[in-house]
Amino acid sequence: QLYKQDWFSVETVISEHQVRDLVPGLKKLGAEGIVEYALNKVI
Repeated sequence: QLYKQDWFSVETVISEHQVRDLVPGLKKLGAEGIVEYALNKVI
């Protein structure tokens, strides 16, 4: 359960060059708590 009932948790994998366009747009829409980390290995 998230802190507030009207909040959502989303996890996705996108390419590095997409991050530069996507994150600013998400912030403009009110997104908070965006976590970005490098994916070093996929099995």
